[in-house]
Amino acid sequence: MNLPNAYDDFFRAAFGRAGDQNFRPFDYQRRLAEKPWPDLLEVPTGMGKTAAVALAWLWKRGWRSNGREAEIDAATPRRLIYCLPMRVLVEQTYRNVQDWLKNLGILGKPGDGKVSVHLLMGGSEDVAQATWAEYPEEDMILIGTQDMLLSRALMRGYGMSRYQWPVHFAWLHNDAFWIFDEVQLMGPGLPTSAQLEAFRKSLASAKQSRSLWISATLNRAWLTTVDHAADGLNTLTLTEQESQHPAVRARREAVKHLQQAEARFTGTTKADVRSYIESLARAVSKAHRPGTTTLVILNTVERAQALYESLNPKPAKRGKQSDLAIEPASRPQPLLIHSRFRGPDRRAIEARLQEEPPPEGRILIATQAIEAGVDLSSCVLFTELAPWSSLVQRFGRCNRYGEYNDSGGADIYWIDLADDKEAAQPYDTDALTAARRKIENLTSASPADLPPTDEAAPLHPVLRKKDFLDFFNTDPDLSGFDVDIAPYVRDADDADVLIFWRDFGDDPNNPLQPAPSRDELCRASLGRSAVPALLDRLEPGQVWRWDPLARRWQRHAKNDRLRPGLVLMIAAGAGGYRNDLGFAAGEKVCVEPLLSETVVEQEPEAYDGDPRSLLVKAVPLPQHLADAQSEAERLCIALGLAGAERDAVVTADRWHDLGKTHEAFDTMLRDAHRQGTNQDLGPGFWAKAGRKPDRKPPRAKYRVTVDGREIERKHFRHELASMLAWLHRQNHKSDDHTDLIAYLVAAHHGKVRMSLRALPDESEPPDNRLFARGVWAGDRLPAFTFADSERLPETTIALDLMQLGEGVQGPSWTTRTRRLLTTLGPFRLAYLEALVRVADWRASRKEQV
Repeated sequence: MNLPNAYDDFFRAAFGRAGDQNFRPFDYQRRLAEKPWPDLLEVPTGMGKTAAVALAWLWKRGWRSNGREAEIDAATPRRLIYCLPMRVLVEQTYRNVQDWLKNLGILGKPGDGKVSVHLLMGGSEDVAQATWAEYPEEDMILIGTQDMLLSRALMRGYGMSRYQWPVHFAWLHNDAFWIFDEVQLMGPGLPTSAQLEAFRKSLASAKQSRSLWISATLNRAWLTTVDHAADGLNTLTLTEQESQHPAVRARREAVKHLQQAEARFTGTTKADVRSYIESLARAVSKAHRPGTTTLVILNTVERAQALYESLNPKPAKRGKQSDLAIEPASRPQPLLIHSRFRGPDRRAIEARLQEEPPPEGRILIATQAIEAGVDLSSCVLFTELAPWSSLVQRFGRCNRYGEYNDSGGADIYWIDLADDKEAAQPYDTDALTAARRKIENLTSASPADLPPTDEAAPLHPVLRKKDFLDFFNTDPDLSGFDVDIAPYVRDADDADVLIFWRDFGDDPNNPLQPAPSRDELCRASLGRSAVPALLDRLEPGQVWRWDPLARRWQRHAKNDRLRPGLVLMIAAGAGGYRNDLGFAAGEKVCVEPLLSETVVEQEPEAYDGDPRSLLVKAVPLPQHLADAQSEAERLCIALGLAGAERDAVVTADRWHDLGKTHEAFDTMLRDAHRQGTNQDLGPGFWAKAGRKPDRKPPRAKYRVTVDGREIERKHFRHELASMLAWLHRQNHKSDDHTDLIAYLVAAHHGKVRMSLRALPDESEPPDNRLFARGVWAGDRLPAFTFADSERLPETTIALDLMQLGEGVQGPSWTTRTRRLLTTLGPFRLAYLEALVRVADWRASRKEQV
């Protein structure tokens, strides 16, 4: 088979151009599919890097039109992780990839055996629906920002249930192909990406993974870290012959006249900003060409919003804009683009970008987020001064394909900034000074005329192996805080929280407000003029956060700690958002909530919660354990897991829910069934409560009866009881295999993992016996018979292993788990942990059909 011709046909089919011999991939795109993967990809902007990577990955995974027909390249992992530095128009990448897969006839959903595509964002997920994480044996493409992806890769996923962190961690480090696009925008995320690649090599993944860094302005020195050497990295770039291709030359030699704008940002006082915005609005209006797109890129959301308001031809604004050069009747409608919009508004903006400019043209006002993978081309570009690598990316959004060459070319105006720290934000003044020296003597921004990116890598915190290993423990510390990963993900001034708005009256717990959907969430900066400014003006009781331990919404006080990835619920009447403006701390108009009947109305996941035990159909415990064991066996076969590790996964699923025989859980399940059906569960032990489909999952308490007195067991975790029963059955011995099974049993909900201690507000035994997670030393699990007739006698639970040192149960739990982490490494241990959980999820789902 002639590979280039065959790949050309595949490439055409992906774009819906089958049979069009004039449509073909660039040579570098073909080489990416034909040759071994490089480590770095450096090609000019507008050369189809996303298509090059995604289609080459599909080709090497053996996919062809309508199915998998070829041998899989062993060096190509099954999950393609496409990491973008900004959220703006992440959906564009998502939509393009979906279109290519549709055209090839191989787009599917999880479980279809095809290729699925997923956006990784914050927000709740419906436990009744299959997710990407449940099908690790399938090929899939995951797309997200570095915040969402790197936080998951560091076991601290932003905007998601903390109890799902280990599963996402496992799949993002095993059988994963990371694509880091537009690396010049990644900030601290860039050295973190290099360190993670180094750790996957030194700590050994369960399945091969790799990374590919992409940029038109790549400086390989930026990828050199204490554990990662960039010298040996293989780079794919255009050959001299490719550079002379007519289509490439049109891009590289696109005519882009460069000059300094008359407007200048001289200071950060209100008067300075107002004067600057008015001057810039006049300049933009004067330079705009009807029928074309003018793009204005500003360095902060606040300035972008101010310019949008100044140019917005709403009747209320016309009096203030009477001096603009364009008459109101023909004035182009401005469009604002940044990362602080809710999902529906962001998609509406994206839809407008797909349209041709109207006769009067359009003016796009954006932040630096427009640099990251946005496929648009302007005739006129205004940009504030930025680091040189960012300026080159911005220039690439003007006359992108050389389409304006025949009409005299495009115009680019660069805007100088005052040489001080405040005006330079979010950039460093030294980086702007270096860029100013490069740009002030240039008259052309054609790619062929631009000097290379040679500035030194910015100084960022570098993740060390010890700190990374510490992240594996997902329990908060004794003060209730998590280890802060923010310095390794994004610059502090650019870090975000997630906000959503609701009408909840005086108390969101009565009735209980459900978890937010991803469409409700809006990113908002932790910078002084954003979230802190909003919270400062709000009244007590207008800001709430979910407390998974207390299992309720708690008021967020003004002096409470803000951290990246935190999810806050704001009273709709408090304002802070406008559909066309995005998040704006000063906006006081009521925000329209997006909660609707289509939103999954489920309680945010709590420590005490067990939503997968409160499904519609009641399921006996022996059946569920057998089903989970069978699913584990099938999953291990599909992924080629064999030997002792396969036995550990299968055995763990066989035992994982044995603790549901505990009186506390059994009572909760029976109470839940009674609330959900008005009937009693039958005799025996049960894994799922069952309820009527039209009823929400009930909230029942874990309780036991002692000497005729009812005692609530707060924070009860049945998986701890399951693990203790397993160790009891093994006479509490400690070896790698026994301890691995014990860990996998305990960790199958992500709530009992590396450490074991009592939690706040637990019910304490009256006689000072040991207790943790609702389980008391001396509790008894009744005799139990598995589906295959294996019978376990009654088990008396011991908790001595929660204490440090060697005891009657052998080494402590901390000693056992730390030894596993050292022996297997974090990637392999998480991989096995995730397999046990996925098998459990699959069994639960099939039982509900």
